[in-house]
Amino acid sequence: MKKEASCELENELFKNVIDKTPDYIKNLNLMNFDNENEFTFTLKREHLYPHSDNNPEGLNLLEWFANYSKEAKVSTAGIRGPQNIIYPQDTRFPINLVGIVLATLAKALVAKEKYNGQEIRKLAGSEVRYNSDLYLDAIARIQAAQGIKTLVPKGRKTIPIWLASFLAFKLDLLGGEYITSSHGISVKTATKDLNSQGSQYLPEESLEFVNKIQEIFNIVEKEGSYEIKIAAKNNPLIDETIMEKINDGIDLYVDYLKSGVGANLDNVKNMQGKIFIESVGGCAYRTLNRVLEKLGISDKYLWNNTEEDPFFHSIGKYDTDPKGNKTFYDYSVDATVLAKHPDGTKFFPVIESLHYEKVLKDLPYGTIVLITDPDHDRLTVCQIEASGNEPLLEESGISYIELDSDRILTVFSANQAFLMLMNYRVKQLKHEGKFKNHPRFMIKTTASALSWDEWAGANNIKVVNVPVGFKEIANIMKKVELQIKNNPDKKVIVDDVFGNSINLGIQPRMVFGGEESGGMIMGSENLIESLSGRKAIAMREKSATEAIIVASSLAAKLEDDNKTLSEYLIEIFEENNIIAKFDVREDIAYYNESEPDIEKLKQAKAEGESKRTKNDLFYLSLAIAVKEGKADTDAVKKVLNNSFAELNFDNLQSIKFVGDGTYLKFSDKYVEIRPSGTDAKTKAYAGGENIADIEKFSRVLGNYSGERTELHRELIPEEFYENSKETALNYYLQFVEKDANNEAFVIPEYSY
Repeated sequence: MKKEASCELENELFKNVIDKTPDYIKNLNLMNFDNENEFTFTLKREHLYPHSDNNPEGLNLLEWFANYSKEAKVSTAGIRGPQNIIYPQDTRFPINLVGIVLATLAKALVAKEKYNGQEIRKLAGSEVRYNSDLYLDAIARIQAAQGIKTLVPKGRKTIPIWLASFLAFKLDLLGGEYITSSHGISVKTATKDLNSQGSQYLPEESLEFVNKIQEIFNIVEKEGSYEIKIAAKNNPLIDETIMEKINDGIDLYVDYLKSGVGANLDNVKNMQGKIFIESVGGCAYRTLNRVLEKLGISDKYLWNNTEEDPFFHSIGKYDTDPKGNKTFYDYSVDATVLAKHPDGTKFFPVIESLHYEKVLKDLPYGTIVLITDPDHDRLTVCQIEASGNEPLLEESGISYIELDSDRILTVFSANQAFLMLMNYRVKQLKHEGKFKNHPRFMIKTTASALSWDEWAGANNIKVVNVPVGFKEIANIMKKVELQIKNNPDKKVIVDDVFGNSINLGIQPRMVFGGEESGGMIMGSENLIESLSGRKAIAMREKSATEAIIVASSLAAKLEDDNKTLSEYLIEIFEENNIIAKFDVREDIAYYNESEPDIEKLKQAKAEGESKRTKNDLFYLSLAIAVKEGKADTDAVKKVLNNSFAELNFDNLQSIKFVGDGTYLKFSDKYVEIRPSGTDAKTKAYAGGENIADIEKFSRVLGNYSGERTELHRELIPEEFYENSKETALNYYLQFVEKDANNEAFVIPEYSY
């Protein structure tokens, strides 16, 4: 990692970490990856137990593993968490060098058992986070020591997550390891495990290697130690030549784009204006700029923050917390996060930290601003507009910030931005005469906008709702593909997470797959083929590049029409008779993720998780009771009306468990309460026709303590309440596994 801070804020972060790290951690020398030769790390029994005077070699790995395995069961986007950015061998943190080594070894051992004697190829990549180069080196060298060929970019340089995913599928790899924590705070990281489809591991896939770690620990307990081999840095199984030959896969990806959303970009090439791209963390620039050059449109873009920086150019970083206390605080780099100043006024902390009043001051009205995150899979869409139209924007639920006395920046939620992109894409297909060639469908998460469902209904597009997480979207894709493969002339029927069976028609094509957190993908007209002939309807990972290509084409169209994005969005609402125009998300964080003292952090997180779980169980137990016939909706209404005097539940139509949260459907709105799968947070989503109403519902329900009322206890027995989480998990697994595409991956004869 870099040794010098780029600014005073980062220096404060470094100083906090150093001050809070005990000497025994600072002095650890478990594995020296500066040693470029082959070496061995000996995992000892002492390492499993806490550090003490009697056990000076203690790493407390049993406690680390208990937390790691727990998250593996519920993780929506890799097993992630904070790390010690200065001393990465610090096993007090969820993500650390020892844990990365153990997880990599376990995955390698599982792969070797499944594909005994066959050539195993995987990919390893990363974005710009602290210690990513160290973790990438460790992953590649451990896999090489186990005989696994690992493809890495030339010079071990960065690539986006979507490119790693694309290549895992396209090159028929067994999978990949990608180091990221998406738009999470700077001190967080993770390994996103990609399977042979390029999709994130489902919980059952994660549990395979988690169980293997347990086997290793059992050997250590019994025999006292376990030898882990680390290959030399220049081991021939660590291959940079393949990625160099294929230009990191850029050419293959551009061909993919040209078969879909990038088929005709003449309007972009003819644009008069420029599109502004904010490359948060800098990772996007290296890959995206090469894609745009290959497409012949790179001259249509202006860039900001193209240098790679693990502190993300101070974006989202403050020297006070939301309560006004003087401390280092990180809001993450999610540009759509809303926060409140101590006086109660709302603001976009990430966008405020971008200082757009200065950065954008010389750009003309109408300039579209596209903000992408460090691993380049999410996109936020904004536009510079003239002041004076604020009342109409507010009436339409469109957020904005003031740039100066004459200009504002409209900030679209992903729900709004993606509605515009999917609408434009469908109009493209209709204009080209292609739309009618296949029945069309989309896959969305339950937490995403109701307006998407309404729009789809108006355009004869079927909707499959799934739990939060892109791996859930990919799971449906694979189910669809299996039916197309086995019965190409029959209608494809899949179940959504609400329990509905949805007829997608014969040879359907996906026009959109995405979620409200800013990730999306669009399929191509022809099935996508890997080098060995595997077929897919769309890629398995969200891609900000794909979103940027569609957004650029839309920008060119709106330039021709002399129309703003906000005008276009309002037009979509009117053309499609959208009622649920508004959507909100309330994020409840139960602790300060930026706390540098790991013991305080762990205690605060544990207390926060308890609050999160209590909030979750209050609603979840009601939903499970209805599902199992122990209660009906009327009984639930009574409980909720009694619990929340300021809210009215008389028009509640149903309450359902939707895989990872509780979904309340009303006649005029929806509310979903969802505990974070990776942290001590609760997320409350809502959509409907009245912004004040849905804001109130999401705020009140999301922030509720979860304390059981007398009526709740009368309706839900204690034992049922306590078991509802486990019951819900079983229902989730039934949904995932029904009609699942469990075709075993066959390693091909590699010709490259």
